[in-house]
Amino acid sequence: TADELSKEREKASNLKSEFSALEAQYENLQEKLREQKSDIEKLQEKFTKEFENLANKILDEKSTKFTAQNKENLDQILKPLSEKIKDFEKKVEEVYVNDSKERAGLVQQIKNLHELNQQMSKEANNLTQALKGQTKVQGNWGEFILESILEKSGLTKNREYAVQESLKTDDGKRFQPDVLIKLPENKTIVIDSKVSLIAYERYTSAENEIERDTAIKKHILSIRNHIKGLSSKNYQNLYQISSLDFVLMFLPIEPAFSLAVQQDVNLFNEAFEKNIVIVSPSTLLATLRTIASIWKQEYQNKYALEIAKQGGALYDKFVGFVEDLIAIGSRIDLTKDSYTNAMKKLQEGSGNLIRRAERIKKLGAKATKSLPQSVLNNADEDDNFSLLDR
Repeated sequence: TADELSKEREKASNLKSEFSALEAQYENLQEKLREQKSDIEKLQEKFTKEFENLANKILDEKSTKFTAQNKENLDQILKPLSEKIKDFEKKVEEVYVNDSKERAGLVQQIKNLHELNQQMSKEANNLTQALKGQTKVQGNWGEFILESILEKSGLTKNREYAVQESLKTDDGKRFQPDVLIKLPENKTIVIDSKVSLIAYERYTSAENEIERDTAIKKHILSIRNHIKGLSSKNYQNLYQISSLDFVLMFLPIEPAFSLAVQQDVNLFNEAFEKNIVIVSPSTLLATLRTIASIWKQEYQNKYALEIAKQGGALYDKFVGFVEDLIAIGSRIDLTKDSYTNAMKKLQEGSGNLIRRAERIKKLGAKATKSLPQSVLNNADEDDNFSLLDR
């Protein structure tokens, strides 16, 4: 019907109005949503930046702290390692230096060994020449061995012993002993080293027993003849020296000495009866070392006497010094007594000098200076002038 249609139309119009209102409201909401979305995006962007800044700040702080901590931790770890590396480098350098020194020392030792080898070869050659009968070379070689023993003995050349010193006998004959060993109390021992060893060389080079026996006999005969000739020189009677009653006859080769005394047991005693004592390198060195010990004791005794002498002189000086000190002390005591008496006159008793002087000043004496208060305090009061103080 018309009413219903009208109602429906009115209803539709109302719905349309509501729809328009809702649509407008929707648009408003959409606009607000867009605005809110924009605000959210801005906030999100702001928060993102702030978060990034904050994160970067935190990261920087943490990184700095971490770096510092790491540096500290690394220093704690690396410092001992660095020190150990330095110690290692130092030890390596020391080892290198020591190794260089040892190498240099080894080179020097090799050089010394080479020189010693050459010297031994030369000495062996000299020994061979000496034993083969070159008289001058034989004598020089014997003297060389004797000189080397003297150098090892502890004696000093030209002080405890002399070499090739020219001397005379009572009848004017001139002799030149190989060595003179000096002893305390102006005593002297003569050493001779000119014995021939030609026969001994023949013994060492003999090819059969017959040659060896012949060489041994000639060797002993050569020594015996030298003993006889040495005894005739009477070295012990040289008037320029006070020699002992015997002379030392030096055999420079130990086996030559041993062979002779083994093959002829009377040889040593026969020599001794002629005031000759046969010595080898070992027995001579022992004898010279004993003499060196005697000289050492002699020097110590001389030093002890000199110390005692100097000590006595020092004591006498000390006594004089003490006496002078006592005299000075006595003079000081006298001076002290004089000082005390003077101070008493100055400060003590009725009419002492200090109070008299002060009274004169109070009476009107013109003065620009005053006595120290401590001096015035120590001075006794003077009753005779008490009226002036009132």
